[in-house]
Amino acid sequence: MKNPRTLLTLALLLAGVLYTSLSWAQTTPTAPAAKPAPASPAATATGKIGAATVTVKYSSPSVKGRQIYGGLVPYGQVWRAGANEATTVEFSKDVMVQGKKLPAGTYAFFAIPTEKDWTVIFNKTAKQWGAFKYDEKQDALRVTATPRKAATMTEGLVYEVTKDGLVLRWENLELPVAIK
Repeated sequence: MKNPRTLLTLALLLAGVLYTSLSWAQTTPTAPAAKPAPASPAATATGKIGAATVTVKYSSPSVKGRQIYGGLVPYGQVWRAGANEATTVEFSKDVMVQGKKLPAGTYAFFAIPTEKDWTVIFNKTAKQWGAFKYDEKQDALRVTATPRKAATMTEGLVYEVTKDGLVLRWENLELPVAIK
């Protein structure tokens, strides 16, 4: 060995490279930032009406200080009755909706609100985004329901399945739909 000092320098350099690469390989990557909560989170309402199990799947938008009916939800136009994908209603057995027969199945749930009465629509094309490709020819049933003033303000749209039917609540309004 001509120069022990050169050998020592090379050994220290090699040890430093090995140490750096080992410690780099063992560091845990930083966790991705948490995703913010969706503006209209998915929700489900389930219950029994007579012998039928009824399940409503929807996305729940919030009022956020906006005018809802006659504003965000225009009067006289088909509305998906929620946000994002069309709201769906599934019936495990045949039911009577506002006195009219509806076979068991899964339906897209739409509404045409007005200031007085609403047209409630059960459409055979359950999987669709919003009401953009809504086709009236696919309607299984249309009925009329009357909204009423809610006892309290509801910030986020919500559905409730009761023994008498389903109720849509949002802002200062609720829409009961009689189901037997």
